[in-house]
Amino acid sequence: MKPESQVKETHYVDLEDIWVAYDHKWVLQSVYFSCGAGEIVGIVGPNGGGKSTLLKVILGLVRPDRGTVRLFGEKPGKRGLQEVGYLPQISQAERFFPVSALDVVLMGLYARIGFFRRPDQKDRETAMEVLNRVGMADHAGRPFGALSGGQQQRVHIARALAPHPRLLVLDEPATGVDSVAQEDFYRLLAELRDAEGLSVLMVSHDIGVITAHADRIACLNVEIHYHGEAQACMIPENIARVFGRDLKVMVHDSRCATCFRRHSHE
Repeated sequence: MKPESQVKETHYVDLEDIWVAYDHKWVLQSVYFSCGAGEIVGIVGPNGGGKSTLLKVILGLVRPDRGTVRLFGEKPGKRGLQEVGYLPQISQAERFFPVSALDVVLMGLYARIGFFRRPDQKDRETAMEVLNRVGMADHAGRPFGALSGGQQQRVHIARALAPHPRLLVLDEPATGVDSVAQEDFYRLLAELRDAEGLSVLMVSHDIGVITAHADRIACLNVEIHYHGEAQACMIPENIARVFGRDLKVMVHDSRCATCFRRHSHE
């Protein structure tokens, strides 16, 4: 067992005893949470359970009423956030932006190049590089609104990857995407983790899907009720504490008819 100080050096995110209140009501209570280097961590829980608030605490957008937040070993700040690629929930309006896929990715570089400076050739090369990494280079010039939901999702991931972060933070990344595209998306995240050591922290209400693809899971409903290996979170006691006893969980199986047809042609 490593000393605690050495263990924390490998954590990109560390939360200790975090409390947050809105309108005199606690939305997070005594939350302890971590995300390590080179792992995919999912945060699951019901709507209103504090998932998005937890992300905002990690990103420094919400200051907790008490507790300690560390991002790459420091308080969240400009330097740490430059190491984070953030993908918020995508609205329906965003899906019809009148811009090309390449333009969307270039938006991920605005923090570096400035909003009032035109991207140069180097910036475009960087954007094309990340589009290639997510398998979308051939669609760079296509209107973003003309892409399928799964393709739009990959372009948004490319935008988050453009600044070359060490940590991707994704808020409900699979919303509005069909099950086959979801499988491809989660496989892409695993490839980025394995090839580049990228860490991924993602929020989802869909416990049945995310447990099949994350290394660790945190079950959140105001408090953290479970934080550990993905499959172990599916035991009835954990599900009941987080979602209530009436929840029925459907777990996606890659052997289903849709995915079997898809992969039999690869």
